[in-house]
Amino acid sequence: MLDDNQDILDVVKEALLYERFEVTITSDTGNIIETIKAYKPDLVMLDYKLNGTRGDDICRQIKAHSQINNIPVIICSAYLNKDDLLACGCDAIITKPFGLEELVDTVNGLLLVD
Repeated sequence: MLDDNQDILDVVKEALLYERFEVTITSDTGNIIETIKAYKPDLVMLDYKLNGTRGDDICRQIKAHSQINNIPVIICSAYLNKDDLLACGCDAIITKPFGLEELVDTVNGLLLVD
């Protein structure tokens, strides 16, 4: 999960750890594509509005990169324009503020797809 709000990172991490997911969080957008390539996560969650860049721009970079474009991407946003966000290629959108059940259901829905 990439977000510049540490409180959100902590809550998301705890909720997903409780559900037995392995979770890595960061607030650093620098070299995020290299980090994703090195870590090889099953899913990426991005905040839309980040310091220095936007989640939809990072999503476009992920989806354009042949080594990582198959990784599902969730964008979390309080500034919701679903059409614009879906245009970046994300696999799901979660509106902030979100409930933990919605978060877990969305993650499970993307990871449990055959």
